Amino acid sequence: MARPPLDLVPADVPAESLTHNTLNGVTGGIWRTRRGDRPAVLKLVAPPGRPGPTHWAGSDDPGHWNYWRREVEAYRSGLAGAAYPGLAAPAPLAVDERPDGTVALWLAEAVGRPGTTCSAADLGDVAGRLGAAHAGWLGDPSGWTWPGGGRTPQWLARDWLRDYTLSRPVPGPVPWDHPVAVAAWPAALRAGLRALWERRHEVVAATDRLPRTLCHHDLWPMNLVFTAAGPVLLDWSGIGPGPIGEDAANLVLDTFFDGLVDVALLDEVAATVVDRYRAGLRGRVDPATVAHAVRLTGAAKYAWLAPLMITRLGGATGQTYDRRDEAEIMVGRRPVLELLVRWAATALG
Repeated sequence: MARPPLDLVPADVPAESLTHNTLNGVTGGIWRTRRGDRPAVLKLVAPPGRPGPTHWAGSDDPGHWNYWRREVEAYRSGLAGAAYPGLAAPAPLAVDERPDGTVALWLAEAVGRPGTTCSAADLGDVAGRLGAAHAGWLGDPSGWTWPGGGRTPQWLARDWLRDYTLSRPVPGPVPWDHPVAVAAWPAALRAGLRALWERRHEVVAATDRLPRTLCHHDLWPMNLVFTAAGPVLLDWSGIGPGPIGEDAANLVLDTFFDGLVDVALLDEVAATVVDRYRAGLRGRVDPATVAHAVRLTGAAKYAWLAPLMITRLGGATGQTYDRRDEAEIMVGRRPVLELLVRWAATALG
């Protein structure tokens, strides 16, 4: 949708479409525009039924990983703004329920550097704040205290990591010896990726034994803005209980998968994020357990990625953010996948 509906933004008001995952059936569009006399971001949230791939379909089930109203409820309840002290959420301006069933979520624009301009120090700062926030949510979700003192919201993601990871559309069998894969990735890397894929259910199950906290589930540079007051975290559509380390692992890996940040920073970012996340937890979790959790959850979340890439070789890549060609993607993601394999090998012994 090039412009928002006219009942939301009149034709004479500027509206710039922002980059987002257009495959996701929940998102009808995101625009930088104005609401009244102030800059704003408008996100149009859509109920299930929009055309698109099945693995990105929205759901009416409040616990589903892609429940369509979760972000609306996170802002309306105040949880988005209160969940992570030190990592602000945009201030909600209005929530408009529309006659067609969609919801217009109006947010104050976060003004600052986009997350893709990040340095290792920037991401380390985010990781430290994340660890401190996660420390406040450690334990059984039934004992957590919610904004306003209410009961545990039923719209939190029930088991985001498992549901998202195991829903990725990897057809079998995976052609691990595809000529393009052989040319781009050495045999040891392909063997490690294959072993991770074949053990994916075991890896995901192992994350159940980790301490639990309240996870964002999509922490990466496209959802960060570095403002003068500190980092702002966007997109609260996946919030729910999850294992410690998962958000930190995603911050390391997903910073580099799409070629948006120089992969030469990978080792520095990985070391800095893990160290600062561990420090942010303030000793509430054993340091060795924290490092193990980051490696294990990273392996669990992205066990599907290389197999999916290989099965799509020679066809449409379907990338939302990565504008490189097929060969560049294969080469550019190799260092990140090598880190993923090392994490998996260490975490699984």
